[in-house]
Amino acid sequence: KIMEVIGQCSTTKARSGKLTLPHQVVDTPVFMPVGTQGTLKGLLPEQLKNIGVQIILGNTYHLGNQPGEEILKEAGGLHQFMGWDRGLLTDSGGFQMVSLIKLSELSESGVKFVHPRDGSVMMLTPEKSMAIQNAIGADIMMQLDDVVTSVETDQERFKEATLRSVRWLDRCLLAHKRSDQFLFPIIQGGLDEELRKTCLREMTTRPVPGFAVGGLSGGECKNDFWKMVTVSTDGLPGNKPRYLMGVGYAVDLIVCVALGCDMFDCVFPTRTARFGSALIPTGQLQLKNAIFATDFAPIQKDCKCSTCETYTRAYLHILFRTSHPSACHMVTVHNVMYQATLMQKIREAILKDKFPDFIKSSFLQLYGDPTKYPNWAVDALNSVGVNLK
Repeated sequence: KIMEVIGQCSTTKARSGKLTLPHQVVDTPVFMPVGTQGTLKGLLPEQLKNIGVQIILGNTYHLGNQPGEEILKEAGGLHQFMGWDRGLLTDSGGFQMVSLIKLSELSESGVKFVHPRDGSVMMLTPEKSMAIQNAIGADIMMQLDDVVTSVETDQERFKEATLRSVRWLDRCLLAHKRSDQFLFPIIQGGLDEELRKTCLREMTTRPVPGFAVGGLSGGECKNDFWKMVTVSTDGLPGNKPRYLMGVGYAVDLIVCVALGCDMFDCVFPTRTARFGSALIPTGQLQLKNAIFATDFAPIQKDCKCSTCETYTRAYLHILFRTSHPSACHMVTVHNVMYQATLMQKIREAILKDKFPDFIKSSFLQLYGDPTKYPNWAVDALNSVGVNLK
């Protein structure tokens, strides 16, 4: 058992816990920044530590291509290679079936990828995914699953993918070679409640330390999204961590914590920073806009990040206008701190059993007016006893 639940909301399904991993004890709920190729674009590992980040993500497909399995083994794993001594999670490469669909070919044995730049071929099987992830040495590793975009209309394809993901999980469990790495299955089933339940019934009988919920956040209707999250958390054991993949907007994080999720990841806060968008409790600031040319306030008054403590919106505005690379770096620092602070406040609210109050004040800050609250979020929170209107 790797997770200890230390606080439970008396209204919602939210809980706070300690996740004990080989390199780090991680406080949950947690948002994990995405470092696809063993780095967060524009940030050093020591900056992540200063922000208080306890766990980050790496990507098996990309790391398997470059630097490759052999170099990672020689380096002593990704922790050593990138100078990061805290928690690390790797996805399995399965998501690339969606993001690189035109470059891949799927069969029961695995997925064949043609590299977009040099044309080289990688055959990613459950066994190969485990071998690469064992070489990377992440604390938590994902099974290779058969991933279908959530907006796919062929129901037979979802059924095939769900059952194949169960078969591939068993192959991953057989191929997994290291006892100091925790392997999580990924619950699939698209937007079909019965398929999700089938997947849950199968995967929860396997001897695994935690679970991921996959196949969502791909552009599906938000009403479908929250209902599938609920079905998934309802069917998962209460004493193991639940990782909802690909979720990073503040409203989604708050709602999905209330629905019982513990771990999240998304490229959103770092990617949006590179386009000049800074995250704040009332939404986002587009720092490229002319309105900020003479705004000498920090991005966010009460933020403790090095960017907000040192630089103004006007300075960042001019850096973005001149396409200076340091602008992306500075806003990335802020956005990662924003996500870390949001999760810290969520944890504190759960531990004080004040989470419903936190939800209400956060929504008021984000939207200003209850008539502007998204209906899906109102319905989702209503389902766990929080009435926003």
